[in-house]
Amino acid sequence: MGCPRKPLPVKLIISIFGQKSDLFEILEKVLLKKFGLIDFRSEIFDFNQTRYYEKEFGTNLKRRFISFKKLIIPDNLWKIKVITNRLEKKFKNNNKRQINLDPGYITQANLILASTKEYSHRIYIKRGIHQEVTLIFKDETFWPLPWTYPDYQSKEYIDSFIKIRNILTQNLRLYQKRRNANFVQRANFSSEKIELNSQLKSNAKLP
Repeated sequence: MGCPRKPLPVKLIISIFGQKSDLFEILEKVLLKKFGLIDFRSEIFDFNQTRYYEKEFGTNLKRRFISFKKLIIPDNLWKIKVITNRLEKKFKNNNKRQINLDPGYITQANLILASTKEYSHRIYIKRGIHQEVTLIFKDETFWPLPWTYPDYQSKEYIDSFIKIRNILTQNLRLYQKRRNANFVQRANFSSEKIELNSQLKSNAKLP
């Protein structure tokens, strides 16, 4: 029987999507206050894979990916999606969204995205939020799945995700190093405590 283990922290990413790229800088400042320092910014990509969003957002749509220095616990993705949904509403104009924020996270094995839309390949988390495995990492790159959005399969996006994953790898090395140091420190403290207790017991037996 397998034993449950605490998951490693993961790298939070957020896609900023919309027509007005000047809003991207404003949103980055807001997101920085919410989630901490940004450690990666992709270039601003043209979005032309589908016209699905033009009715709400207009034409000449753009997308940028950012990632955050502070690693997160995977369990918290639904909370982050709730926050980004509120930000989308805050920036509405004439009851239409000006910006779309899609949070997710990158692990050493895959890229996960949050969604409010239920579908066969998505798993419900909490508060109306689902999540899906969008890409898997194998043979030094990310690979799509049957449901992966076309733009997420593009070389430009995948190159960005690989760069973010490389940052995560460095972050996890430091995380493991600190965790091992803390383990040794706790072990030394426990040994000293046991030794002290033994001495106290020995002293108590003295006449």
